[in-house]
Amino acid sequence: MLRIISLNLNGIRSACNKNLLQWAQQQQADFICLQELKAQAPDLSAEMLAPPGFHAHYHYAEKRGYSGVGIWSRNAPDRVVAGIGNPEFDAEGRFLRADFGKLTIISLYLPSGSSAPERQEAKFRFMELFFPLLAALRQEEREIVICGDWNIAHREIDLKNWKSNLKNSGFLPEERNWLSRAFDELGWVDVYRQLFPEAKEESYTWWSNRGQAWAKNVGWRIDYQIATPALAAAAKQASVYKEQRFSDHAPLSIDYAYKT
Repeated sequence: MLRIISLNLNGIRSACNKNLLQWAQQQQADFICLQELKAQAPDLSAEMLAPPGFHAHYHYAEKRGYSGVGIWSRNAPDRVVAGIGNPEFDAEGRFLRADFGKLTIISLYLPSGSSAPERQEAKFRFMELFFPLLAALRQEEREIVICGDWNIAHREIDLKNWKSNLKNSGFLPEERNWLSRAFDELGWVDVYRQLFPEAKEESYTWWSNRGQAWAKNVGWRIDYQIATPALAAAAKQASVYKEQRFSDHAPLSIDYAYKT
């Protein structure tokens, strides 16, 4: 069984202070995809740079304390690719690919547009650039899973207060349609949703720090594992881990009947 976990850390140093490393060692995961490192190599401890039992690869943002993605793997990858070939977004550390035989693991941190109109425009630019890459990946004769914080809730059941968020970043019609096109036109599969077509509150992976969103489970499902059809069909179980909190996101863990 292949176990893959995806988690937005909202700061790797903060998450490690909350026992992320100890938890990770207990999960029997083959791959852990991380987003929002909010750190660069000189900021990381020896354990963060080389987590016990894992090979670690990172794509840092140039700006200090911002963005960044990583992949922890039990085995060393055959190849690692950082970035999508665009200077604006590669400077933000948003994409990391690692190949293992015929399997590709990608950690993705799609921009958030909630902080300012300029950032929403940046999000739309990234989406426009990334869609052709999603199409190109589907042409590769590989099994691929893209784990990450996509910063888009796809359907009404993917967030608590969908009616009041119809005009807000993360649930805009253009964003949701873009994800639908990735599924319907390109053939990518939302693995969690395939396993649990009608799951609501239990599917949320992010909660605002405002109010009592966590306590009241007023959440959003914006963290996904999106996979090629054959790999998605091999998924056997999925869960959102909420017993411990490492950040404002929860880890999404999926087990696949797939041998690397």
